[in-house]
Amino acid sequence: MKKLGASLLFVILVCAVLSSAALAKQPYSSYWLPEQLLNWNPASDPDAAFNRSTIPLQSRFTGEAVNPNATKDPKVMALSALNQGTSGVPSQGSDTFSANTFSYWQYVDKLVYWGGSAGEGIIVPPSADTIDAAHRNGVPIMGTVFFPPSVYGGKYEWVKQMLQQNSDGSFPAADKLIEVAEYYGFDGWFINQETEGGTATDAQLMKTFLRYLQDHKPAGMEIIWYDSMTKEGNISWQNALTDRNAMFLQDNGNKVSDSMFLNFWWNDLGSSAAKAKSLGRSPFELFAGIDVEAKGYDTSLKWNLLFPEGKPAVTSLGIYRPDWSYNSADSMADFFARENQFWVGQNGNPANTATSQAWKGIANNVIESSPVDQLPFTTNFNTGSGEKFYVHGQQVRDSGWNNRSLQDVLPTWRWLTESKGKALTPSLDWSDAYYGGSSLKVSGTLSSANATHLKLYQTDLKIEPATKLSITYKTQNKPSMKVGLAFADRPDQFVFLDVKDKKASGWTTDILNLTPYKGKRIVALSLYFDSKEIIPDYDIHIGQISIQNNANPVKPLEAVEELNVIQSDFRGGIYGDARLKWNALDNDKEVQQYEIYRVLPDGKETWVGATTNNVFYVPEMKRINAEQATVLKVVAVNAKYERGQAASVTIQWPAYPKPEAGFKADATLITPGQQVHFTDLSSEVTEGWSWTFENGSPAVSTEQNPVVTYDKEGTYNVMLTATNSSGQDTVTKQALITVSKGASGIKNVALGKTATADHACGPAEDAGKAIDGKVTGNSKWCALGNQPHWLQVDLGKEHQVSGFVIKHAESGGEWSGFNTSDYSIQVSADGVNWSDVVHVQGNTAAETSDAIALVKARYVKLNVLKPTQGGDTAARIYEFEVHGLQP
Repeated sequence: MKKLGASLLFVILVCAVLSSAALAKQPYSSYWLPEQLLNWNPASDPDAAFNRSTIPLQSRFTGEAVNPNATKDPKVMALSALNQGTSGVPSQGSDTFSANTFSYWQYVDKLVYWGGSAGEGIIVPPSADTIDAAHRNGVPIMGTVFFPPSVYGGKYEWVKQMLQQNSDGSFPAADKLIEVAEYYGFDGWFINQETEGGTATDAQLMKTFLRYLQDHKPAGMEIIWYDSMTKEGNISWQNALTDRNAMFLQDNGNKVSDSMFLNFWWNDLGSSAAKAKSLGRSPFELFAGIDVEAKGYDTSLKWNLLFPEGKPAVTSLGIYRPDWSYNSADSMADFFARENQFWVGQNGNPANTATSQAWKGIANNVIESSPVDQLPFTTNFNTGSGEKFYVHGQQVRDSGWNNRSLQDVLPTWRWLTESKGKALTPSLDWSDAYYGGSSLKVSGTLSSANATHLKLYQTDLKIEPATKLSITYKTQNKPSMKVGLAFADRPDQFVFLDVKDKKASGWTTDILNLTPYKGKRIVALSLYFDSKEIIPDYDIHIGQISIQNNANPVKPLEAVEELNVIQSDFRGGIYGDARLKWNALDNDKEVQQYEIYRVLPDGKETWVGATTNNVFYVPEMKRINAEQATVLKVVAVNAKYERGQAASVTIQWPAYPKPEAGFKADATLITPGQQVHFTDLSSEVTEGWSWTFENGSPAVSTEQNPVVTYDKEGTYNVMLTATNSSGQDTVTKQALITVSKGASGIKNVALGKTATADHACGPAEDAGKAIDGKVTGNSKWCALGNQPHWLQVDLGKEHQVSGFVIKHAESGGEWSGFNTSDYSIQVSADGVNWSDVVHVQGNTAAETSDAIALVKARYVKLNVLKPTQGGDTAARIYEFEVHGLQP
C-alpha cells in the first residue's frame, strides 16, 4: 500500500488502550418480532448507535423532461430488498465489492426497504447506509412491517401484539415504530398485513392503529398501506381501491394512510382513481403495483392501463423488487448494465426509449428529479463500492469494499449523449478513481466527425461572484474536453468552457472561472469532447467535478476528541476487531465524513473504511508479523474532500499464541491401495507440521496437507503435531482409518429411509425431503421455531457409518447467508443413547463433508445449532447423506 502523502497534513493525537474484555462483534442492522420491538431500547442495544443515519433528507426538484412521453404527475415507489437477508446486514457496509448499490434514485419518489420473515423478524428498519444514500438523493425511505401469510410462518398473535391498545387509547407498538424511525433517522413505515385469521373487529382496530400513527408521527413521516387486509378482517387482495379497503386510506374525511400500494393484478385503474378522488385524495397517492422480482425487464405488463398513450397517467407506479437487477446479475458490471436497461430502457438513453420491446424503461414515463440544488456540489462518481479505494488519486486500499453511505449523487441522465457520428461511450468504471472506488470513463474513437456532448446533471445552482468549477481528470491523450453549462434563462443552450488541452501524467485538475456568469442559475452540467485529429483509442477518466463558492472558504478540520475503543476482541491471537467512538466535531455541517486508517508495521497506512457517523466498527484485522500493537487513525474530511488533523488510538495485541492442532481426512473407510487426502485444520499461527501415519505410506510427513496410501487391511491411528516459535500442540485420532476390501460398497444408507424432525415449515418441507436424493425443485427440510433444530434418521438397521454429506441452502439455489453455520452430528444404536461424532462451527460452504472413524449406528441425528450466517432461525437442509456399508 502507498503511504498517504505529506500533503494530507496529518497531525497525530495518540491515545493508547489495552484490549477490552467485551466482544466487539460486527454490528448489524435491526430486525424484530413484535415482542422484541416492544422491549427495544437504544440505550441497551449495543448496535443501535451504528444504525443511525446522520444525513438529513435533502430537497430535490423535477426539471423539464428529456423524454417526450414522461410527465411529472405520476410518482414511483420502489419496494426493494437492498440486502439479501433481513438478518446479517452489516450496519456500515462490508469488505466486499459486490453489493446492491442502487443508484437510479432520480426515478424513485419513495423507497421501501423490503425485508422481514418469520424466521428472522417482521419489523425491519432500513440499514443506516441505505438511509444515507436515499437521503443524499432526496428520497424518503421507509421501513417494513411485514405480517407474513401463515404458509410462510406468519402468526396472527403477532398482529394482536402490534394492535395491543392501552386504556388511554395509546398503542405501544405504534409509539415504538415512531421512536425507531426518529432515532435511526428514516422516514416512515410500509404496513403489509397478510396474515390470515382477522375479523372485522381487528380491521377496525388496525384502522385505529393507523390513525394513531397519523396523529402522533412527526411532520414528514409517512405511513403506507398495502392492499391485502379488508374491512372484514380477512386477506383478500382487491388490486384496486374499493369500498372493502378504502378505510385504510381515508375514513370519514380523516387520513388513515399517506398512500396505498395496490396489489399486482389490476385491470381497471380508472375506478381506483375515481374512488380516490371521491375520498378527497389524489389518485397519485395510489401506487399500482408491478411484480418484477422474477423477470425484471422481461415482465409482461399492461402498461397502457397505467400510462395510456397520449393521455395523463391514471395513478402512480409501485415496483415490487427491482433488486432483480442485482440478484440476477453475475458481476457488478452486469448489475449496472441490467439497472440501466431496467430504468432507462434498451437504448440506454433516457431521451430515446423507442423500442419494439414492451419494456421501455421507467424513464419513458417519469421525469428525472435531482437533489443538486445547493453549493458546494462535488461528485467523484463514487458508486458506493469498489475493488480498491483512492484518496486524491493515491491508492490507499487494495481490496474490495462497499458502503452506500459514501455513494455520490451520480449523473441524472445515464446516458444522454449527442453526436452527429458514433458517440463516445460513457460508463462508471472501477479500474481507477480519484476519490472512492470509481470514476466516470469516456472512451471510443474521437474526431470532429463524432464530437460528443455528454449531458450529466440536472441542477439548480446559483453562481455567486466567487463561484468556481474544478474538474479532475486522467488521460494518456490530450483531454480534448470542455465543460458545458446551461442556464435558467436559456435552458436549451449550453456554453462551453475550455479545459486546458495539454497532456499531463497522473490526475490533473483544472479550475474554471465562472465570474462572467455570476447571478445566473446553472440548470444542466455537461461535458463536450471534440478533436481535429482522429484519436482512435481515446480514453479519459473524470475523477471529480466540483462547484464551490470560494467566498466562503472551508476551514481545515481539527482532530476529533475522545477517540476510544469501546469494545474489542481477539481470535486465535492473530485476528482482532474493534468498535470506535469519538466526539463529532462541532462544525459538523462542514464534515463530509470521517475516514479510518490502519497503520501497518512498516509505517504505511491502509484505508479501513469511512462513516458519516461518530462510531465505526473496524472489521476483523489480521495480525502482521507478530506485531505487538496496531494504531488506528480517524480523520475528518470536509465538503471539499480536504483532510483535517488525525486522532489515533492504539490496540495492544495479546501474547503470540502457540498453535492448536487439528485435521480431517476426505475418507476414513477405504480399500487397500486407496489414497487418503488429509487437510490441516490447525490454527493459522502454525509454522510447522509433523504427521505420523500408522501403516501408511509415507509413515511420516512434514507437509501441510499430505496424501497417504494404505496397502494393508486394518484400522490405524493418525497423529499431527503443529509447531511454531511459541510452542506446539499434538492431536491423535485413534482408529481413524479403516482399510477393508469391502469398503467399495459404501453408499448413502440414509436415502429413502424414515426421518423425523423438531419442526417443518410446511407439508412440502418436512423431514423426508432431506433424504429423498433431490436437491432441485426446492426439495428441502425447513424448520422454524425454537433452536436448536434437529433431524433424525432411522437407517432401518445397524450400519457401519464412515461419514456424512450435508447440502445446505446454497446447494438448492438459495442465498449463501442461509447456509448452516454451526451443527453437530450424533449416532445411536437405540435412538436413546447418543454419541457425538461431528461438531462444526463457522461453516460457510454450500456443501460439507465430514468423514469419521468407522462406527456402528442405526440412528443418526443432525443438530442444527446456528441455522444461518446471521440471525435467521430457519434451518434449510436440502440433503443429508449418511455414508456407510450395507450390512
